[in-house]
This record gives sequence, structure tokens and C-alpha cells, in this order.
Amino acid sequence: MYQTKILSTGKYLPPKTMTNDDLAKLCETNDQWIQERTGIKERRICDPEKGEFPSFMAQKAAEEAIEKAGIDKNDIDLIMCSITIGDMLFPNTASMLQDRLGITSQCACLDVNAACTGVVYGLVNANALIQTGVYKNILLVGVEMTSRFNNWADRGSSILFGDGAGALLLTRAEEGESSEIVISKLASDSSKKDHLKLPAGGAIQPVTYEILDNTAQYVSMNGPEVFKAAVKTMASHCAHLLEHSRTPMDQVDWFIPHQANLRIIEAVAKRLEFPMEKVISNVQYYANTSSASIPIALTEALDEGKIKRGDTLMLAAFGAGLTSGAILLKY
Repeated sequence: MYQTKILSTGKYLPPKTMTNDDLAKLCETNDQWIQERTGIKERRICDPEKGEFPSFMAQKAAEEAIEKAGIDKNDIDLIMCSITIGDMLFPNTASMLQDRLGITSQCACLDVNAACTGVVYGLVNANALIQTGVYKNILLVGVEMTSRFNNWADRGSSILFGDGAGALLLTRAEEGESSEIVISKLASDSSKKDHLKLPAGGAIQPVTYEILDNTAQYVSMNGPEVFKAAVKTMASHCAHLLEHSRTPMDQVDWFIPHQANLRIIEAVAKRLEFPMEKVISNVQYYANTSSASIPIALTEALDEGKIKRGDTLMLAAFGAGLTSGAILLKY
């Protein structure tokens, strides 16, 4: 059985920045109120007039990862995109990304929708495909243009989200290399599925004038319930990984949680008794970029020289569904 190695990473964030003060012009809120509750200072927003859509962001993040890896793009066996709403309902975003990258090998293309947990779900599945020898090189991209379904008049949800993309280029580790996915856990508590949803736009409620009049085409969230579920599930999943892999907490070099809310991240770290100085966090500057958040944070930490080859990393995420998951890996 083979081991999976994160060969390289990449990211893309739109140049346009929306600060909390900018948001205060659209809904009843202010910088202090937002920072106290979320830690968020600003977020990036796509500009449709410049062609900044999910497949565009995914392309830019993927190109960076491919360039860093120095591999032939046609050696990629599978493109997997974690996304909730792509450029269009179909074809899938992964197929559109294949075309944008100019890949001519006709490799497999797959979209994964586990909301903010998507890259964790994708990484677990990609690991299984590499371990069993089905594929050698897999491009996994988390990308989201949340600004397209954000109700900017609703301060309960609009303050939380931002746009961005992050890419992981995964490959088969060479013999003798320490890189591997050590252990993982995926879950979903569908009894809480209505706490975070986008009710319109699907088969049940296609978009109509009535839907638009009622603003049902936007994300709907029960913030307090999602907060509680996020803290509980991420902390319990991480504890499960450490216990079952017999890994002492002090052997984890870095914790990279989903970047949804700084207060959630702090609460999870406190439950785990994990030091905040070893937690990777950039939610202050990008807000919640959905499943792009972990690969973006990982890319920045690598670029800054914080994370080094051989480090033990713990990843954790939660999202609509309510999906959740965690991974312990050797980078």
C-alpha cells in the first residue's frame, strides 16, 4: 500500500478587499461588533466584470501548485474540486478547470460538495485512491465564490464569508519518505441540516420571481447552533485521531482548522488544550472561504516557512450538512 504526500500547494484570493467598515454601509453593523464576535477584519470579493468566477480562481490556485511541483500537468490523473456552487449547475467545476489548465489527457474530473468540510472529505478520498494504486497524482482544489449567494443586508451571515481558492497537489510518496495521511475521521449530523442551508435554486425550489422577492436565494444560518456544533465536532474528532493513533498532543506541530470564525478556532483549541501559537489562522483577513480555507492557510504557512517537510499537521473542518471531519498527517 502506498503513502500519500502533499507535493505542493497554491492559492488565489481576489484583489478586491471588503472591510468591516465597507460592510457597515450595507447592513446594520460595525467593525467592533464584527471583530468581537468573529475576529474578522476584512474579506476578499470577486469581481464578475473581470471574469473572477470559481473556475478562474481554481485555475490560478492550481497553476501555482503545478508550478511549485514542477510536474507535467498531463501527469495529473484526477481533478477533484470541492465546491458548493460552481460557475453553473453543470458541467462540473473540475471539468471546467481541466479545460482552463489546458490538460489534454482526458483525466477524470469530479466535484465534491460537503460544504466547508469539502477539502477534508476530498483529501480522505484522494488518499484512498493513491494508497490503493488507482491514481498517482491528484489535484484537489477547494474553491468558493460565497459573495454570489450572500445576503449583504443580513448581518448574521454576510459578515462571515469571503471568496478564494486553495489547491493541493497530491502524489504517491517515494519509498523511505515519511509523508502520509496517518488517520482520518469523516462524519455528518443530518439532524442539524437545516441550521445552515441555501434553500432555493435546487429541484425543490427553482428560482422564481417569488423566490427572489423573498430573498430565499441566499444562505440561511442559525449562527448559535452552528457555532456550538462546530466547536463540539472539531474538538471531538481531533481528540479521536490523537487517541486512536496514539499521538501525544505535544507531537502535533501545527493545527490548521477551517477558518470560519476566530472565536470557534479559539474555543476548539481551548477544549483540546492546544496552544494558540501553534494554530494556523488567517480568518481575520479572508473570512470564511468555505472549503478553500484550509488549503489557503496551509499555503500561506508554507510560504512563510512555518511548516516544514516532516511536520505533523492536524486538520479539522465542519460545514453544512452538518458535515465534519479531521485528518492527522505527516507533511
